Amino acid sequence: MITKDNTIGEILEINPKAADILMDFGMGCLGCPSATMETLEQACFIHDLKLEEVLDKLNSK
Repeated sequence: MITKDNTIGEILEINPKAADILMDFGMGCLGCPSATMETLEQACFIHDLKLEEVLDKLNSK
């Protein structure tokens, strides 16, 4: 299960298909070195996204 504390890098390792989901939410630079070290919570804050919506989508696949 993906949580707010997982880094983007961990999420992509757990589920490579998560990249498509995150890009659909507007997170376009998933390969950036700094992006892979951000937690999902940090990335949602930076991109002004609702964390719960992103988590629901990531965990529903």
